[in-house]
Formats: sequence, structure tokens, C-alpha cells
Amino acid sequence: MGLLRKEPAPPEDSFTRRQLLEDLHTTKNALDTAYANFETVVDPDLIDCYTYEIYSVQKRYKFLLEQAKQMDLQTFF
Repeated sequence: MGLLRKEPAPPEDSFTRRQLLEDLHTTKNALDTAYANFETVVDPDLIDCYTYEIYSVQKRYKFLLEQAKQMDLQTFF
């Protein structure tokens, strides 16, 4: 009957989960890089640039974490 068996996830679902984890990893690296660059610059224009970059990447990271939470993914970020 199959009522008690758990069906394997469709291939596109596993791809989506894997892609989401890769995006989280990439975004975390981008955030770390933006923080490192912000800490080393002294030019006011570059300070503004990295401030906006940090804000932007933080928003993306938050969005991706919300997506991971909805998919019940466990992340280590």
C-alpha cells in the first residue's frame, strides 16, 4: 500500500536544497569579505560602499536563512 512508507524526495527538491545550501555558503563568504574590507578602508567613499554592501548581503543572508527554515534544513552558518 505504501501508506506508511516515506517517499523519497523528488530530484528537483534535493537540487533546490543543495542549491540553497550553496547560496548560503557563498553569501556567508561574501559577508565575511565585506566585513574584512570594511575594517581595512579609510576612504569615506569606500566606507559608504562597504556599509551598503554589508547591509545588502545581510538582507540576502537573512532571506536565505528563512528559506532554509521553511524547508527544515539544518545549517551550520
